[in-house]
Amino acid sequence: MAPGFPTVGVIGGGQLARMMQQPAIALGIGLRVLATSMQESAAQVVRDVRIGRHDVLDDVLAFAEGCDVITFDHEHVPTEILRALEDAGRAVRPGSAALAHAQDKIVMREALTAAGMPCPRWAHAQNVDDAVAFGDAVGWPVIAKTSRGGYDGRGVWVLDDAAGVQDLFASTQLADGVRWLMEERVDFVCELSAQVARSPHGQAVAYPVVRTVQTDGICTEVVAPAPGLGDEQAVEAQSIALTVAGALDVVGMLAVEMFQTSDGRVIINELAMRPHNSGHWSIDGAVTSQFENHLRAVLDLPLGNPSLVAPHAVMVNVLGGDKPDMYYGYLHTMARDPGLHVHMYGKDVRPGRKNGHVTAVGDDLDELLTRAHHAADYFTGVIDE
Repeated sequence: MAPGFPTVGVIGGGQLARMMQQPAIALGIGLRVLATSMQESAAQVVRDVRIGRHDVLDDVLAFAEGCDVITFDHEHVPTEILRALEDAGRAVRPGSAALAHAQDKIVMREALTAAGMPCPRWAHAQNVDDAVAFGDAVGWPVIAKTSRGGYDGRGVWVLDDAAGVQDLFASTQLADGVRWLMEERVDFVCELSAQVARSPHGQAVAYPVVRTVQTDGICTEVVAPAPGLGDEQAVEAQSIALTVAGALDVVGMLAVEMFQTSDGRVIINELAMRPHNSGHWSIDGAVTSQFENHLRAVLDLPLGNPSLVAPHAVMVNVLGGDKPDMYYGYLHTMARDPGLHVHMYGKDVRPGRKNGHVTAVGDDLDELLTRAHHAADYFTGVIDE
C-alpha cells in the first residue's frame, strides 16, 4: 500500500468482506479483515487478516489498531463493543447508534414509525396473550420474528392462530436481550430492495430498485431494475431509502427491503446497513458496485455512479446442493455462456448455503433469467446438461 493511503478494517470474514477486496485493490487502499479462521471466505483473498471474534472486546480493539475506519461484514457486533471502539476514538461506520436499528427489529420499527415511514402494523409481544391479542386485532395469519439475530428465513414464523402462538412460544427459548416482534402479514405482489450509499458529510446516491425472489427464506434471484415497477413507485422507494439513511445517520451502504402491495404501496420489511445480497448484481451491472461505494462512503470519498451499464442485470445465487465440488461446473457454464459472470465464495458446500452467484447483463430480460438460472442450477446439480 502506498504511503498516505488508508486502511479499512472489516469486522467479519464472510463473502461481503471478500467482495470488498477487488475495489480496495483498484482504489489502492488497505483492507484488513477480522475473521475467525483463515478458511473464512474473505480470509482466503485478503492479505491482512487478524484472527479473533467479533464479540470479544480485546480481539476487536486489537484488530482496530492501525485502521483508519472500521466497518462490517455483518451486524452482530455487540453494542457495548461498538461503543468501546467509539470511546477509543475509532471511526466506526456505520456507528453504534445507526447499527442499533439493523441489530434489533423492534428498535427499527419504533424509529421507522416515529419517522412516518410506511411499515406493517406491528407490536412487541411480551407474552402469549399479547401475541394472540395482536393476531385477533389485525387478522390471522400473522408473522412472528425474533427481534435480534435471524437471517435467510431463520427467526421468522407464520402463525395461523392462537394455538400456533402457544406452540411457538413454548418451544422457543429466547436469548438474553431478544424479544418477540409481531407483524401483520402483508399481502404483496413482489419483494423489492432499495439500496443507497451515504457518506459522513451527507452525500448519497440511490441504486435502481430491484426485485428479489425468496425461496424458503433465502434470496435466490435479483432483477435490476425491478420489472413492472412504475417510475413513480421506483422514485418513492428510492426516496424512502434515502430518507431512512439520513434519519438514522447511516454511513455506507443501506439496503431497505420492501414489499410492493397489490394496491400500489411500498412497505418497509427490514434494513441492512452494509453491502447486501440484493446488490451483488452491481459488481458487473452498475458503473460503481455497491462494494466500491461502501468503501468510498466509509472513507468519505465522493460516491460513484450507481447507474446500470445495460438495460437489465440478473443475479442468481448459487446454493449448495448434492455436489461438493463446484469447480467441475466451470467448463460447462463458461463454454456454454462466455458472457456470464461467475463469483464463488470459497466456502465448503452445504445444501442451501450461499456458495456463490452468477450475473448476466444485457437487453433481453427473459434470456438473462434463463442463462443465469441454467448456470446456477448446473453448479448446484439440479441439471447436468
